[in-house]
Amino acid sequence: MLKSNKNTLSKLPTLFFGFALCSLGITMMYKVRDLGLGPWDVLHTGIMNYLPLTFGQVSQLMGFVIILFSLFLGVAPGIGTVLNMIFIGIFIDFFNSIPLLFTPQTYIGKLLMLILGVWVLSIGIYFYLKCGLGAGPRDGLMLGLMKKTNLPVGKIKTFMEISVVIIGALLGGKVGIGTIIVALMLGYSLQVVFTLGKYQGNNIVHRTLKDEFLSLKNRNKGKINSNNFSV
Repeated sequence: MLKSNKNTLSKLPTLFFGFALCSLGITMMYKVRDLGLGPWDVLHTGIMNYLPLTFGQVSQLMGFVIILFSLFLGVAPGIGTVLNMIFIGIFIDFFNSIPLLFTPQTYIGKLLMLILGVWVLSIGIYFYLKCGLGAGPRDGLMLGLMKKTNLPVGKIKTFMEISVVIIGALLGGKVGIGTIIVALMLGYSLQVVFTLGKYQGNNIVHRTLKDEFLSLKNRNKGKINSNNFSV
């Protein structure tokens, strides 16, 4: 039985809090990009060597392709998927413009900022996924693989990150020590955060766009029937 759209609205604050943390973590890692691009950004820049597209356009294209692939794994997009694609970028631009979030000058400082960014991103992913309103393209793929393989999030995420690094490097994307750290660490940090938060990704059923539509349709139908009855 579908839950009401009011339940969806009540989860939006937690959803956007998760988006904000994800964006903050991504921005922190971007600030120290001279250590090496993140795994997915390595893939994006590698693709740019072969297609006349901007970085943002490649990111959007990959997001669309991943959503299509995730459909075959039984992961349908939800309202959280759409909002993720819109607001993560907006929040990243916001955090990137804050003077207080600056790039450390020392190598150790950059490493610490990179590692902290990974953990902040992991916590953000936990908060927005636990709402069950649909995962972003890459996290949707992660959840789909978890359900198909019954493997823990740590192994799935690490496999994904290493895979995109290898593909991106073969396409000419920039790889550095930061890339390796993120690829190996993100899966572990997600595993820890999910365990502490008691989140079982392979057991969570996310509301899809179809669910939201049917719930809204049934709600409107109920209002019409109620008005007819009162007449």
